[in-house]
Amino acid sequence: MRTPGCVGSPLAMWRLARAGARAPRAAAAAAVGAGPGGRGGDGGWYEWAASSEPVHWAEGGLAALQAATGLPWWAAIAGGAALLRTAVTLPLAAHQGRLLAKLENLQPEIKELAERLRYEVSVRGKQLGWSEKVARFHFKKNLRRIVTELYIRDNCHPFKATLLVWVQIPMWVCVSLALRNCSIGAVGSEVQEQFSSGGALWFTDLTAPDSTWILPVSLGLVNLLIVEIFSSQKKMQVSRFQKLVTNLFRVVSVAMIPVAATVPSSLALYWLSSSLVGLSHNLLLRSPAFRRLCCIPRTKSDSDTPYRDIVAALAAKYSLKK
Repeated sequence: MRTPGCVGSPLAMWRLARAGARAPRAAAAAAVGAGPGGRGGDGGWYEWAASSEPVHWAEGGLAALQAATGLPWWAAIAGGAALLRTAVTLPLAAHQGRLLAKLENLQPEIKELAERLRYEVSVRGKQLGWSEKVARFHFKKNLRRIVTELYIRDNCHPFKATLLVWVQIPMWVCVSLALRNCSIGAVGSEVQEQFSSGGALWFTDLTAPDSTWILPVSLGLVNLLIVEIFSSQKKMQVSRFQKLVTNLFRVVSVAMIPVAATVPSSLALYWLSSSLVGLSHNLLLRSPAFRRLCCIPRTKSDSDTPYRDIVAALAAKYSLKK
């Protein structure tokens, strides 16, 4: 909705506000840099990140989405989170699912080749008089070579499965900083005013923290649910490192609750919306029909009733009955 007396589209107004905010922002950055240690001054690296070009792109993208749809800011933030997760991270998550399925299907072949290699190394070691330590060294060296060749053959190196993380985290950070800039007036007081009245329900002011803690607690619960659903998968044997990572994500999910309670509601709303969409995508990628649509190979651990299995696994894990 346009303010009476203003000329031009909301996106044009946004650009003018951002241009007007550049001078004070540059002066503030210069003041930070002029302190002891230059960029190492108070908030140096944080302010540098908040004024970086990717964050400006995120600011412009949010403005364009809100201007094109005419939605109130709370809906534009939630819709933007859904759009980004669906257009960017869902295809990457499907790609990750294909890689993980290929890796799982490789395990029987790797196990068979490892047993054969162990026998060959044992025979060779007896012929050459190798010690147990030398034999173990040759076994691990050749097994790594064999496994690498299998990864190349099936184009499923585990590192490729981390692409989703390398895209999702920077995108999440950039949008979060863009919303922070909008909430504190770093892109112009007019934008901040729009945010101050662009909320809904109990969080009408998107520039203020959620005093009811509804958004922060909801965020923590959704993130914990995502972690528990992921950990309920029993595709391959869980290593000690994987258990450590799972517990770390549990701690982070809980730690995000007080963090989300101290930041502007716009950030908490974005984080919650992003997590809800991520949860829906996680469940969608369990659907046999959707997995076939994404060309994800079928594995031995695939279930025809994945959602029933998730409920049963969570009920068994957290049941009060012993």
